[in-house]
Amino acid sequence: MIKRVFLALLLVLVALAAAVAVNTLRTPSRQVAVAPAPRLAIDAQAAAKRLAGAIPMRTVSSFDDAKGNDAEFDKLHAYLAQQFPKVHATLKKEVVGQKALLYTWPGTDPAAKPIALMAHQDMVPIAPGTEKAWTVDPFAGEIRDGYIWGRGTLDNKSNLFAQMEAVELLIGSGFQPKQTVYLVMGDDEEVGGLRGARPIAELLKSRGVELDWVLDEGLLVLDGVLPGLGKPAALIGLAEKGYATFFLSFDTAPGHSSMPPQHSAIGSMSAALARLEANQMPGAIQGVAGEMFGTLAPEMGGINRVMLSNLWLTGPLVAGQLAKSPSSNAMLRTTTALTIVRAGNKDNVLPGRAEAAVNFRVLPGDTLASVEAHLRKSLGNDAIQVKAYPGNSEPSPVSPIDSTGYRAVQQAVRQVFPDAVVAPGLMTAATDSRHFSLVSKAVFRFSPIRVKSEDLPRFHGNNERVSIANYAEMIGFYHQLLRNTAQPD
Repeated sequence: MIKRVFLALLLVLVALAAAVAVNTLRTPSRQVAVAPAPRLAIDAQAAAKRLAGAIPMRTVSSFDDAKGNDAEFDKLHAYLAQQFPKVHATLKKEVVGQKALLYTWPGTDPAAKPIALMAHQDMVPIAPGTEKAWTVDPFAGEIRDGYIWGRGTLDNKSNLFAQMEAVELLIGSGFQPKQTVYLVMGDDEEVGGLRGARPIAELLKSRGVELDWVLDEGLLVLDGVLPGLGKPAALIGLAEKGYATFFLSFDTAPGHSSMPPQHSAIGSMSAALARLEANQMPGAIQGVAGEMFGTLAPEMGGINRVMLSNLWLTGPLVAGQLAKSPSSNAMLRTTTALTIVRAGNKDNVLPGRAEAAVNFRVLPGDTLASVEAHLRKSLGNDAIQVKAYPGNSEPSPVSPIDSTGYRAVQQAVRQVFPDAVVAPGLMTAATDSRHFSLVSKAVFRFSPIRVKSEDLPRFHGNNERVSIANYAEMIGFYHQLLRNTAQPD
C-alpha cells in the first residue's frame, strides 16, 4: 500500500515537472520585432547646453503659495521661446491657469484623433541641509563628466526639453503630423496638478477633444535592476495607483504623568497603528503586475524564467518573495504607510490628544471606500476619529495594451532602445496624467531614461543628473514616436 502511494506521488511529481518544463519552453516572447531606427543626427552637446540652461530657473511648485515662483516660470517660458523658435512659430501656445502651457500642432487630417505628449515644468525643492551632499550646485546647470547635473534633470525638465527638441527638429525637416499633437506642460505636478494639468484636461474636454492616446512621464528603462533579466527593461505604465491619506485623532482627558491611566492617548493610538501596520491589505500577482511578469518571463533565464512562467503553480511563493522588497511589494497590493504621529509637549504631562496620518497608495481594483473600511476595521478602536484628506484620488483606469497608443510607444522604444525588453507596468507614484482620463481611455506613463539601481535615489534626491548620451536617446525616442504615429498621408 505504501509503495503504491509512493509510486503515485512520484508519478504526480514527474508529470508536474514535465508540465512546468513544457510550459516554460513553450511560453513565447511578446516582444515586437522591429528594426532599430537609425541614430538621430543631432548636436547632443548643444542640446545638453539648452537643457542645462533651464536648470537655474527655480520653478519649484508650492501647494500653499501658488504664485511664489511666478517669475521663475516666466523666465522658463521666455527661455523656451528663445531656444525653440520653430516650435513657437508653428504651434499655437496657450497659458492655462497660472503658468501651465498647452501647445497645439495642427494635423493634416482633421478626422484623425489627436494625441498628447506631457511633461511638467515644476520640480521639487532641495531638502534643507542636503546642499553639501551634492557633487555640484543643484541649480547651476553644470555639465560635467558626460552628465547634465541639477534639480529637474531627471524630473522632469529632460522630458519637456527632449519633446521640444524633437518637435523643433521635425518642423525643421518639413514634417507635418497627420494627427493633431498637443504638448501639455503642467506647472504644479509635484503638488497635485490641480492648477495646471487638470484645467488643461477640462479645457480640452470643453472643446470636444477626445485624445487617441496620451504619454506622460512614468516608468523607466531599468538597466540591471530586475533580478534574472540580462537586458534592460523598458516598462510602460498602464495605470497609476490612487492616493488616500487619512488623518486620525484620539481624545481623552489630559493628566499628570505621576498618575497614568491604564490606556493613554499615546498608547491607544500606538496600539491601533501597530494593528493597522500588521494587517496589510491583500496582495497578489494579478492585473497589471500579472501582465508585466507574464511579458518578462520569456526574456528571463534560469529559475526566474521557470518561476514566472508557471505562476499557476508558483504564484504564492513568488508573491511572498516579491513582498519582501518595498518596490515590488508596491506592485502587488494597496500599501499602508504611517507617515505622521503627534502627541504631547512636556515630559511629565499626559497629552489629551494623539494624532496620526496614514497614506495608502491604492491598487487598481481597490477603491477609496474599501481602503477606508479596511482602515477602520484594522484600527480596532471606534474612539479614533478618521478624516479623509480632500485631495484623495481613486486609482486611474487601466489603459489597454491592445491599443494604438501602447503599440506606438512599444514600437518606438524597441526602435530607439533595441537592447531593451518592453513590458507593461504599474506606476506607484502620481503623475499629471491621471487627470487626462477625462479626455482619453489610453493614458500611458513612460520616461525614456536609462537608470541603474544606484540612480533611482536621485529622483527627488541628491545628485540628480542625466547623461548626455541618454538625453540624445530621449530626443530620438520622441522624434521616432511622432514620426511613427503622426505620419502624413
